[in-house]
Amino acid sequence: MALADQTNPVREGEELPADVIDRYLKAHMQGLVGTPRISQFPGGASNLTYLLQYDNRELVLRRPPFGHKAKSAHDMGREFLILNRLNDGFPYCPKAYVHCTDEAVIGAEFYVMERVKGIILRADFPPELAFDEQQTRMLCESFIDKFVELHNVDYQACGLAELGKPEGYVQRQISGWTDRYERAMTPDAPAWEAVKTWLHDKMPADHAKPGIVHNDYRFDNVILDPDNPQQIIGVLDWEMTTIGDPLMDLGNSLAYWIEADDPQPMQLMRRQPSHRPGMHTRQGFVDYYAQRAGIEIPCIDFYYAYGLFRLAGIVQQIYYRYFHGQTRDPRFAQFIQMNKLLEVKATQVIVQSQL
Repeated sequence: MALADQTNPVREGEELPADVIDRYLKAHMQGLVGTPRISQFPGGASNLTYLLQYDNRELVLRRPPFGHKAKSAHDMGREFLILNRLNDGFPYCPKAYVHCTDEAVIGAEFYVMERVKGIILRADFPPELAFDEQQTRMLCESFIDKFVELHNVDYQACGLAELGKPEGYVQRQISGWTDRYERAMTPDAPAWEAVKTWLHDKMPADHAKPGIVHNDYRFDNVILDPDNPQQIIGVLDWEMTTIGDPLMDLGNSLAYWIEADDPQPMQLMRRQPSHRPGMHTRQGFVDYYAQRAGIEIPCIDFYYAYGLFRLAGIVQQIYYRYFHGQTRDPRFAQFIQMNKLLEVKATQVIVQSQL
């Protein structure tokens, strides 16, 4: 288990009261022994994730970020519901146990779920994971296979139809992310005017087969089997999940997919090992997805440009909190540069699509 995802000491300003959490959990769960030792998972820039280590059990606690702006963007109850209902149709979700709606307990809503132990990849493979090109390709295709499997889940049978309304999904995403971006503007942020106009003008019709949209599917949100690291045993971070167009979700994931031939400024944004020999290019990702889903994707440009704009919206919302002193996490200081790079890339995608 040496490769299993490790935690760090809790970041300054993001501490939790162990004694308060202990009293609450023991009142709502049976069999917990001792007082929890609390550490923090290093990934994530939105909701915060902590490891609670009891003498006889490990649990994971999720709560919104400190100083967050929009409660609707960090809905603990919604994420708790998704984990409980989706597990029957997509058994890679952790099981959720307790949802606390009383913000007086720790200052925010939170929920507690099982810990799925395994490997979580971040920017690079750990040295111990010496995959050759063929093994890397198998991992990449396993990652895409799970994505297709999620999009094919019968969300109505899982009791998740209430998550979203497929009709008008594309239009709501473009207008919604435009609004969220503009409300999170800081004086140093790019305006994205040309891209916003193009996305509005090029919106496709609603997808004929809507599905569950994860909205943040990338390698650091999946858990690999430590005994067989080419296999995925868990999928995390369901806070933005809804019902909508699977191709929009594909565009979201492509926005994170930095490939080996991308220029150096883009490489600086890479947060997953998508550049490794054996990983598909973005076009290869799309082609393999289409093959496994049994569909045709004649042009991905709109969805990819949308994914880049949406990612910029997320980045800017986080940077807004940093800019206004609502978080001291030093990782967020450079998010404004990431935003600017995303605008450049989205503009390039649009220009190429018009040639």
